[in-house]
Amino acid sequence: MPKLTPGRALLTLTSLVTMTGAYFADWNETHIYNPDWPPHAKFHNAQTMSMGAALGLIGLYLLWVHRDAWSPFRLQVIVGAASVYWITQLSAILYPGTALVDGDWVPPIQPPLAGTMLALNALAYVLERRRIESRKV
Repeated sequence: MPKLTPGRALLTLTSLVTMTGAYFADWNETHIYNPDWPPHAKFHNAQTMSMGAALGLIGLYLLWVHRDAWSPFRLQVIVGAASVYWITQLSAILYPGTALVDGDWVPPIQPPLAGTMLALNALAYVLERRRIESRKV
């Protein structure tokens, strides 16, 4: 089994949040069960939830199951898989007609959550890259 390091622990955390977060946030009456949403909007919501699950699973697989050598390239792929969901979430507000929340009764959580996940991934990348490089010396 691969060694648990601070970087791997952070990437495991962000992969798990990426894999499950949308289900906790969207599997309710405000999103997937919202009677006001047309079926195609629900389709794209479901697509987003599935994408998060797939990206999180890719990260976890590469972190804990895949048997190839731990390399800078593999680290980049893991960090990319753990980050792309959050990057696309931040970019979604740039599209016409989008909003972070419906109404003003809930503060938007997406920007600080996405920023936190990306910062944790960046920290994990730095920690693991240093560890990989120190093994080469």
